[in-house]
Amino acid sequence: MKVAIVGATGNVGSALLRALGRDERVREIVGIARRRPDAAVEKVTWATADIGRDVDLAPIFAGADVVVHLAWLIQPGRRPDVLEAVNVEGSRRVFDAAVRAGAGTIVFASSIGAYSEGPKDRRVDESWPTDGIPTSTYSRHKSACERMLDELEARHPHVRVVRLRPGLIFQRGAASEIRRYFLGPLMPNALARRALVPIVPRTERLVVQAVHADDVAEAYRRVIAERDVRGAFNIAADPVLDADELARILGARPVPVPATVLRTAADLTWRARLQPTDPGWVDLGLGVPIMDTTRARTELGWTPVHSAGDALLELLDGMGRGAGGTTPPLDPNAGGRFRRREFETAIGSRTGVG
Repeated sequence: MKVAIVGATGNVGSALLRALGRDERVREIVGIARRRPDAAVEKVTWATADIGRDVDLAPIFAGADVVVHLAWLIQPGRRPDVLEAVNVEGSRRVFDAAVRAGAGTIVFASSIGAYSEGPKDRRVDESWPTDGIPTSTYSRHKSACERMLDELEARHPHVRVVRLRPGLIFQRGAASEIRRYFLGPLMPNALARRALVPIVPRTERLVVQAVHADDVAEAYRRVIAERDVRGAFNIAADPVLDADELARILGARPVPVPATVLRTAADLTWRARLQPTDPGWVDLGLGVPIMDTTRARTELGWTPVHSAGDALLELLDGMGRGAGGTTPPLDPNAGGRFRRREFETAIGSRTGVG
């Protein structure tokens, strides 16, 4: 089996390469990224391509049985036009090229963020609407890709389309990347230590789900190499991370914080360029439902090895130590000496090191 992976050097892509490298059914992998990594990886042939540009990916996908689309821009958050060019139009180019190249299967990295506002007191399955959270650019773009795949399935019923919808994805190797994308250069690594987190906000509806990158990669591996399945799969580990659970994990104290205060703080610090995360991310956390992962567990035989709490603690430990990976997106030194390149990009204004 030959697998082409778009976005093979990021958080999930790096974990998926490890998982597929151990699977004897996968004989060849084409790893596609904007920046080619220096390190050689077993079974992987690297190809350089930027899906945000008008490039024909079909020749790169030639002979691939499966095309996995993981590539996604989080930054520059202050340039929604750039994000849309990659995340929406780039995805359209990936899907179109995969069909023209004759790939029998397309696997897309959707997200819990594609879901419309939903309940926090019960779990929803994959039939919950995926119209997104209107104030979140990330959510709108994931929803747009879901609609593209709906149309693709209608036009090309012979193509097997699978969508994975994970919660927050953590691993130590992505610690520096996640810090850059969401916290910015003003966040000292040392503050990520569990002992230095005295409180967590108890905000109504701020309840999230998380999963370790290796567990997400295992779900992808099963979809790619083991199971002849179609459709969407929710992917998340237990426990659900509400304020009380976070306080228990971190040894902190939950403090009531109204949602309006949390959103206003995010908005003001974003406008002041103190951090790169716009308030739409708060709306996303408050809005999306809690997912039921029964389908993944029964039809894929998938069970996460890591708890959501353990994945979070691994990420925090990695942030505290300035950990990263060997690929360009995960490189802990990507921001330059004293994080100079992060400051030069005006914290979310340009693509920069992201």
